[in-house]
Amino acid sequence: MELTRRDAAAALAALGAGGVAAVAVGRTDDNAGQQADDIDEAAIRTTMVAAAEVVYPNAVSGVDEFVNAFLDSRLAGDRHAAAVNNAVAALNDRANSWYDDRFADLDADTRDAVLREMAVDTAEPRREGATRETVRYYVVNELLLALYSSPTGGELVGIENPQGYAGGIGSYQRGPTP
Repeated sequence: MELTRRDAAAALAALGAGGVAAVAVGRTDDNAGQQADDIDEAAIRTTMVAAAEVVYPNAVSGVDEFVNAFLDSRLAGDRHAAAVNNAVAALNDRANSWYDDRFADLDADTRDAVLREMAVDTAEPRREGATRETVRYYVVNELLLALYSSPTGGELVGIENPQGYAGGIGSYQRGPTP
């Protein structure tokens, strides 16, 4: 299934006011002083795309365009962007420490291993917490939110009309797709 910029726009629309609230709630004292100049947006984008390639099901394609389109809006708020930046930096530090390379430069199996070795797959997502918890919240859950809030991603798990994406009266008159 091909993810598109339209899917990213639909995912952002599904967030609606929730997206704004997530930016406001994502503010922490550690991030409060960080300015847009301190944020490495290129590193965020390459790391998030690399993580999506591991986290997303193999059935999806167009991951790079989709993730970058989603991040266009999500990185607009300095404080949320700062928190994502910190989580990405921690992930890259861990990958570099263990495998002598940035997360995005590792092969997919090694990227998966980094996430599992950090226990990100079992961590409780927290805005503030241990490294594995913030990476879970700002990297993995952010990517999963984008995917499953989109029409194409929703189809993968049987959600025909994700919140904020109208499907018409016909979709409400028939049962879910098998």
